[in-house]
Amino acid sequence: MADWLEVAVRTLVAVSVLFFLTKLLGKRQVSQLSLFEYITGITIGSLAAYISLDLESEWHLGLVSLIVWSGVSFGIEWLQLKSKRVRDFVDSRATVLIRNGKVLEDNLKKERLTADELMEQLRLKSAFKIADVEFAIMETSGEINVLLKDEHQPITLKDLGKRPRAQREPLVVISDGDVLDDALATAGKNRKWLTVQLEKKGLRQEQVYLAQVDGSGKIHFDLYDDKLDKPKPDVKN
Repeated sequence: MADWLEVAVRTLVAVSVLFFLTKLLGKRQVSQLSLFEYITGITIGSLAAYISLDLESEWHLGLVSLIVWSGVSFGIEWLQLKSKRVRDFVDSRATVLIRNGKVLEDNLKKERLTADELMEQLRLKSAFKIADVEFAIMETSGEINVLLKDEHQPITLKDLGKRPRAQREPLVVISDGDVLDDALATAGKNRKWLTVQLEKKGLRQEQVYLAQVDGSGKIHFDLYDDKLDKPKPDVKN
């Protein structure tokens, strides 16, 4: 078999196996990965590259290694679901960085976090003053969550003695110019209503890239060719 053809076949096999194993292991954002999951992801990617390109080795052994790594990762995730001790050992525990407006320097050092990095994370949570923070906690994923003191939290409807109205999920009823009948029915609407809304805007269905019905029943159209009203230039005599 020609080298280029062997590489192509190996790559297709590696991608297929990798896709199957990834589906098996589940999906998480990169920021949600534990340390072990991060290491496993890097290793599995390296093994997939090895299977694709190392023509001098027995590539099926790479598949065995790939499956074993994924099996170990799957096993540890299963144990984490069953045991808190395993979760604490693999993922560690959340760490309190600020308590009642006071930075806990020892915990900051434990997490190898500088004061500048802490302030940056606080600003990302719209907390610019340490004194305003009741708690700041570093989660096992590395993300820092912030709870402001009561007097610095935004006012809610509950604070004003009002009951919030139940909100329905906004639904996309047109996607890529095609009407989604199931979503339209879920929103309590039909094609006749949709046609009326299009006519009110002077639009045709094929002009619409996305149309979304919000919780109050109003519809918003996003067009393929957005036309913005530009101010006309002043004409001087």
